[in-house]
Order: sequence, then C-alpha cells, then structure tokens
Amino acid sequence: MREHDARPAAEGLIEGRNAVTEALRAGTAIDKLYIAKGETDRTLARIAANAREAGVVVVVADRRKLDAMSGTHSHQGVIAVAAAAAYATLEDLLDRAAGRGEPPLLVICDEISDPHNLGAIIRTAECAGAHGVIIPKRRSAGLTAVTAKTSAGAVSYLPVARVPNLPAALKDLKKRGIWIFGTAADGAVPLYGADLRSPAAIVIGSEGDGMGRLVRESCDFLVSIPMKGSISSLNASAAAAILLYEAVRQRS
Repeated sequence: MREHDARPAAEGLIEGRNAVTEALRAGTAIDKLYIAKGETDRTLARIAANAREAGVVVVVADRRKLDAMSGTHSHQGVIAVAAAAAYATLEDLLDRAAGRGEPPLLVICDEISDPHNLGAIIRTAECAGAHGVIIPKRRSAGLTAVTAKTSAGAVSYLPVARVPNLPAALKDLKKRGIWIFGTAADGAVPLYGADLRSPAAIVIGSEGDGMGRLVRESCDFLVSIPMKGSISSLNASAAAAILLYEAVRQRS
C-alpha cells in the first residue's frame, strides 16, 4: 500500500504520515496522536509540533504498541485517534447554560480512564439536561469511537471540554460562582443534604483511586452517597447518575 492510500482501517484510526498530516491540515478533531519512540526524523517532528499546536495530546509510545494498534500494518511511526466530536471550551459550556436561562450543571471527570464509563457518564449527563462534561487532557479517556458508541450518540448533543489542568479549571469555575461538589465515600455532606439547585459542578473521581488530592482540595463540598449494602463503592457512571438525578429532582 502506498503511503497516501493509508485509511482508517480500524474504527477511529488515521495511520501513516500523509494521512495524519492531511487530517491535521483539514482540522479533523483528533483525540490523541501516537508517535513511535526513537523516531526522530524531521517529518514526524513536524507532525507532532502541528498536533500540539492544535491542542492534540501527543503520546510517545513503544513501536510495538503502534504495531498492535495498527489495522493497516503501515503506520510509518504515527497513528492518530480521531475524536468522535470536536472538544468544546469551558466558555461553550457556560454559554449553553446561559442560553437556556438555567444555572449551570456540569460534570467533571477526574481521570476516568475507561471509555465505557466516560461514554455512560456523557449519556446520563445529556439525559439529565446537564450543560457539559469536563475531562483532563492527560490520564483520561477521550472522545473516541468507543466512548461515542457507549454514549448512544450523546457526544453529538452534549459538549465535552478538555482542559490541561483540572484544579486550575475548578478555580476558574469557582470564580464564576459555580459550587464544586466532589463525590467521596467519607464526604461530610450526605447526598440528600447537598443543595444542587445553584450553579453546580459535580466531580466524579477515577475508577480506582477516586479524586486526586488537588482536585479534592478544590471542592467546596464532599458529598457521600448512602450505601446500605456490603459493598462500599459504586461504579463511576452510577455515582454520576445518582448525583445528576438528585440535581434534576431539586431543580424540577
């Protein structure tokens, strides 16, 4: 196969130097760009620089990882994972709330690494009438084909913003009058005692470790969900659904 014939053989993948270059030039929404470790030629360096300039996360990975990802077997040291939708900005999310005449209701995902969980959260947030979801650039699932499929198409309707630094984004939101509600098993505020009628952002921690320290410290309230059984934790998407629909109940 000639280089310029490279096509996304696997869902959401753009392989080969020319194909990736053209995708970047065309403004195609890209979630991540993988560059093979040890490849230092000028063409790949230019592709990586252009990707970073476009706000794309660039990952330097072992060539064996790219070989395993590749559907064409001619990736030439570079694979882009296309985003299922373009990323929004924080301003887009707040404008959406203002346009509806509603107090903002946002969901913040702190390093949710499973695209199925992220897709389920986006789906529930859209159904609950939230104004957007916020994810970090690093150590997080993105708007990949798997996320889009799990969201049942919700990524086409609900904006998702990707920020370089979550604690900084939380600080920005707080300056705009938005209260930050973190979910934590040891939270001092019981779920049904949390006031979610005001401008609110609900933080959902990662599947294994929960919220990171800096994100936790940035929260105004730590909310605990009642647990009556023997198991002491909920799936991240289930926790998001419970808080979102408590907000819906309070705002109705």
